[in-house]
Amino acid sequence: MASRRYVRSFRPVLAVLAAALVGAAAHAAGATQVIYSFAGDEDGEYTDTELVIDGGGNLYGTSVQGGDFSSGTVFQLAPSAGAWIHTVLYSFKGETDGGEPYKGVTLDPKGNLYGTAGVGGLYVGPCIDTGCGVVFKLTNSGGVWTQTVIHSFTGGHDGYGPGAGVTVDRHGNIYGMTPTGGAYGFGIVYLLQPNGSGPYVERVIHTFTGGADGLGGSPGRLVVDAAGNVFGVSTAGGANGNGDVFELTPTQTGEWQVTVLYAFKGEPGSGFPYGALVADAKGNLYGTTYYAGANDLGTIYRLSRRNNLWVQTGIYNFKGGTDGASPLSTLVAGADGSLYGTTSEGGAACSCGTIFRLTPSDTGVAYAVVYRFKGPPDGAYLYNSMVADSTGTTFYGATVHGGVSGEGAIYQFTP
Repeated sequence: MASRRYVRSFRPVLAVLAAALVGAAAHAAGATQVIYSFAGDEDGEYTDTELVIDGGGNLYGTSVQGGDFSSGTVFQLAPSAGAWIHTVLYSFKGETDGGEPYKGVTLDPKGNLYGTAGVGGLYVGPCIDTGCGVVFKLTNSGGVWTQTVIHSFTGGHDGYGPGAGVTVDRHGNIYGMTPTGGAYGFGIVYLLQPNGSGPYVERVIHTFTGGADGLGGSPGRLVVDAAGNVFGVSTAGGANGNGDVFELTPTQTGEWQVTVLYAFKGEPGSGFPYGALVADAKGNLYGTTYYAGANDLGTIYRLSRRNNLWVQTGIYNFKGGTDGASPLSTLVAGADGSLYGTTSEGGAACSCGTIFRLTPSDTGVAYAVVYRFKGPPDGAYLYNSMVADSTGTTFYGATVHGGVSGEGAIYQFTP
């Protein structure tokens, strides 16, 4: 099942994927191990989080629940003498500071962390929880982390209930989406611009209508290219009701123009994308969908531009069972020339999810399951992507359940 709620320029992504889409030799499945099990309560629980990794190899993420006030945490895992040290950097109170942070944090070049919390904040408005949610920033000064709310959603035209990570561009602008709220109630795309020493200024750069432009945002992060164009997916809606891929382009008058690049058609094609987009050196876009496909268990797709039109090609249709099913992840490139992703279900007998590999060759793309999660004390249920270390040879990810206590786990995968 899906999560309970629901930058960078293209250039570095293109460079990595250019290498990934070169022919790679066949190899055996790698090793996977749980490197940290959450204990619940103050330690954190329900880790529906993307991970990010800094230059020192430290991992950062969020737990939706747990912490000192049971409203979630931001945590760090630091490697130390062959072990991993878990530190709660911030415990949300669920009040004006926010609560229930989904999908992790984003690092900027200075080491600051940015993310969203789905409830809390200054405004309750039409929201059913303790508040309409916030965008927050964590700043490290001498080992002391300070949390600041940089935007509280009102539940009106600016949306509410953010459940996705944010994207930070080279100018310090922050982009994100909400799945609900806005003028039509179907979510928005927002931009937060730094204002010197003053507060960030919010702009709604697109309001989803629920029609051809889609409804609600995806939990996957937006992608911002070098020209300032913004790319993302809408999980549902669109011309065929199965979601779409869109581009937002800034105009000379300061407005933003939305273009639907592709409207998913559903079974037997792809439909309902959750993960973010990635691009190769030729400008093709890749992603996963949670539903649809030949077996209605999700797909891996490619979008290619031909004669100014975007054409969708199904790369793989998930079959369920030991094969895996219902991916929510964004694909990530490895140094071995393959692309890796996760499924939220399928695999071993517990249907706890898998790690899969896509290996390009002269005859197409080969799919293989390289690990099947077994449930406690192993991880269980993967709602997020993996992150690669600086060498592209080791990957890290989170599971929302599993681990020794069943409260969530962080795992390491080496191809």
